[in-house]
Amino acid sequence: MKESPIRPFVAISLCILFGGAFAFIVTAILNGMITGFDRSIIDAVQGLEAPWLTTIMHTFSFIGSTKVVMLLIIAVTALLLWKFQVRSQAYFFFFAMIGTGILNQTLKFIFKRARPEFHRLAEVGGYSFPSGHTMMGFSLYALFAYLLWRHIKSTAGRVALVLFAIFMFGMIAVSRIYLGVHYPSDILGGMVASAFWLLFTILLFDQFQKRKKRGLVQD
Repeated sequence: MKESPIRPFVAISLCILFGGAFAFIVTAILNGMITGFDRSIIDAVQGLEAPWLTTIMHTFSFIGSTKVVMLLIIAVTALLLWKFQVRSQAYFFFFAMIGTGILNQTLKFIFKRARPEFHRLAEVGGYSFPSGHTMMGFSLYALFAYLLWRHIKSTAGRVALVLFAIFMFGMIAVSRIYLGVHYPSDILGGMVASAFWLLFTILLFDQFQKRKKRGLVQD
């Protein structure tokens, strides 16, 4: 049966869309067009400040930290390798996550945006754009949902998986604004950059899977 070109066409179109969105965000930042947007979101989020909420936000920020994310990468890779015994999916997940980290550090070095100087509830070093927590969190939980979806058969289980992924990524992203260590545009830029990277790697993975089905490669 001839393979439908619709799926790769949609993926490529989305890659172009996200690439354009990233270019727009960068242009807006460089020209100071997004300052008002950033400040209004920061004021709204930090206006919710309360001791109990600060504790929650520190917790989610920690969950999105490099140490925790690396542990989760190892855990999910091991789960795919030994529990579900799908080597290609495990390698794809690991490659996509490491690639996200490399892309983030490369973009930070290129743009060298200083962190916000507004109200700070945490102290961190390094550059601000794009948000590393956001990029790694988006990739981690999007891939987690994408790969485990096919291994969960019930509708309720799949809905719970997607909601969990959205909740975890959303809380990690918002925590960085709440704690005063990122602009909202850092978050948007990180999300768009990760979406672009994931679509690109998924395209490569799909091509690999098609070659495997034709017997050209082995899992």
